[in-house]
Amino acid sequence: MNNKNTTIGIPKALLYYKYNDLWESFFNELGINVLYSPETNNEILERGKSLSIDESCLALKIFMGHVDYLVNKVDYILIPRIECLKKHEKLCTNFYALYDIVNNIFNTKILNYNIDVKKGKTEKKAFIQIGKSLNKSHVEILTAYNIAKNVFKESKKQRYFDQLNLLNTSTKNKILIVSHPYNTYDKLIGEPIIKLLKKQNTDIIYCDVFDEEEIKNKHTHISDKVYWTYSKELLGGLVNYYKHIDGIILLTVFPCGPDSLTNEMCMSKINLPIINIIIDELSGEAGLQTRIESFIDIVNEKKKVKNN
Repeated sequence: MNNKNTTIGIPKALLYYKYNDLWESFFNELGINVLYSPETNNEILERGKSLSIDESCLALKIFMGHVDYLVNKVDYILIPRIECLKKHEKLCTNFYALYDIVNNIFNTKILNYNIDVKKGKTEKKAFIQIGKSLNKSHVEILTAYNIAKNVFKESKKQRYFDQLNLLNTSTKNKILIVSHPYNTYDKLIGEPIIKLLKKQNTDIIYCDVFDEEEIKNKHTHISDKVYWTYSKELLGGLVNYYKHIDGIILLTVFPCGPDSLTNEMCMSKINLPIINIIIDELSGEAGLQTRIESFIDIVNEKKKVKNN
């Protein structure tokens, strides 16, 4: 493989919103070109729907549309397979089925890595696997991974500090969005809600922005039965921010199984204004606007009662 002209395609969906700082820095350090798919748009959504079974969640359908955009534009498309990040925990089946789904639907070359801590397949080993696939030396790979990991950690830390500063200085309503990053920051899923909230004179707090040590085991305040890693993180983040916010939006896509369970737990145990917004491929902004405006009215009334 001629690395000088090799281009890796990265779909701007799913795990992109969690790990892109790590991926981008790693490939940059190795001198590998990267091409991203664009922000989610209606064309990508429609193409993803046509490539997916009806039972797929909206986030997975969108991912398929992003992969389709990159086919024939790059040498390889990055499709990670992540099953287990911590012992006794799992990820949603979509994340360890992604490689097989893409491989069966598309005629394209895939650059993949596997993480399954239970079987000793760590993230570090996974990135060494990627580097070897790109014909890089062991030293080059480890150097690139260590630099990328530091960039990733510093980026997360800075976002967390910025959010803490907002919490400590804001005089507006503070609304916590409890949702996976691939929903929160997607152009079609989360962005319309964020825009509507900002029009309502609110500051937005993101549940996926946290310090891992600080939220460790905090999910147990809501449930100690959850074993999906990303769900546990969101529950821990919710508990961590709970005393500093005025309302909560549970944002999920249809038909996400893990979210449907954890959202019910949250709604039964949280004593704050809370709304559960489920987005599907037919959702429109008009209905969203009415719901968000009504929710903020409830938040304001609750604060008035509390202050009186």
